[in-house]
Amino acid sequence: MFAVLVPATMFRVTSCAPKFIIFTWGCQMNEDDSEQIASLLMRMGYSPTDRVEEADIAMLVTCSVRAKPEEKAKSKLGQLYSLKKRRPEMLVGVCGCMAQRMGESIRRGRPWIDLVVGTGQISRIPDLIRQVRESGGSASALDLNSELPKRVDRESIAIKSFVPVMYGCDNYCAYCVVPYTRGRERSRPIDDVVKEVVDLARRGRKEVTLIGQNVNSYGSTLPEKVDFADLLRAVNEVDGIERIRFTTSHPKDLSDKLIETMRDLPKVCEHIHLPVQSGDDNVLRAMNRSYTSAHYRERVAALRQAIPDIAITTDLLVGFPGETDEQFENTMRLVEEVRFDSAFMFAYNPIPETAAEKMPNQVAAKVKSERLRRLIELQNRITCEINDSQVGQVYEVLVEGASPRDPSRLTGLTRQNKTVNFSVGRNLSSQENAGGDLQGLVGQLMDVRVTEGHLYGFTGELYRNK
Repeated sequence: MFAVLVPATMFRVTSCAPKFIIFTWGCQMNEDDSEQIASLLMRMGYSPTDRVEEADIAMLVTCSVRAKPEEKAKSKLGQLYSLKKRRPEMLVGVCGCMAQRMGESIRRGRPWIDLVVGTGQISRIPDLIRQVRESGGSASALDLNSELPKRVDRESIAIKSFVPVMYGCDNYCAYCVVPYTRGRERSRPIDDVVKEVVDLARRGRKEVTLIGQNVNSYGSTLPEKVDFADLLRAVNEVDGIERIRFTTSHPKDLSDKLIETMRDLPKVCEHIHLPVQSGDDNVLRAMNRSYTSAHYRERVAALRQAIPDIAITTDLLVGFPGETDEQFENTMRLVEEVRFDSAFMFAYNPIPETAAEKMPNQVAAKVKSERLRRLIELQNRITCEINDSQVGQVYEVLVEGASPRDPSRLTGLTRQNKTVNFSVGRNLSSQENAGGDLQGLVGQLMDVRVTEGHLYGFTGELYRNK
């Protein structure tokens, strides 16, 4: 987990307006919350900035799924306090899962925090800001209810967006705080989701990622009998959208119908993030994951049979309470056998209010660290082998802009969600690249031949502009 600034380049900046900055940690739900907050602030007359020292409002969208993102958010609050002592008129707000989990206690030792906003109360931020400005005090909104959060029209300039299709989670994995910070599972109606996607397409989006804590169980709380496959089919019909992604999937709910839908719909990308967490059945049972390693392997086999060029990524958690050396080796064997394209890998750390926090036989930090080192080494080798094997292949890339490391190259993602930095050479006509401005190519689909494989993805060269 790491912090992400909501870049000012995503928005139309008004230089004379008061300014805001947003720091984000955690999952795609938090990234979507950040875009919603930014849109609300812009409607209030604020303008985004990447320079914290000139911000009139600093908002932190926090994560509690692991200890490290909470530590990073608290460290950022310490930095902001130094700035706020010099500029007391600057407002500091804390949103997201850490705000929901800690509530008013987050102000303990930090009475200068102006706003504390829970996961379901983002739409109230403008009123809370006005309340603080008028009263000179602080404000909070922490109610966690069963209603769907109000959505906000996007003000950002972008080619892709996240679209929540459901909120909350009913799985209660032993290590996870999400059901306590985002509530029980509830799905948005299909028409509501499609309406938002239509609006995003009208605003120039080429790609949408449908998000939820477990999108595979979408529809279970709706009165009509629909599921996630039905939703994918509806979104696939939206004109202007070129690509559809989704995350996160739960292995226990990955149905044959959904796999067949992924295979059949042209806009659905050939990638799935399917967290396995552990390769040992006893550990999975202790985690309350509700599937076995055999079931997971079978679902992977079904995916690869239906969609041969699919990229499969995962989450892996080592050092769960009670995990033995033998159980860890089962995870290593599963990783070697399944051969994930990439993985997010973590050592377990106890999170308050979760079942695992109270479990006996907590694994020593040194043991967890060594297991994580070995796992990362194994997965990185597999990732490099997979990417090296794809040299010479041609992939469709959605151009996102100039490469950060080499402005003479373009960068974008394949349908398999792999980054490609590529040169255009002389393969573009003067009309396609008038004036040599690579930014003018953002949002285009291009076929790119892979010339080198790397841990992060590929280096390539333009094959043709589609």
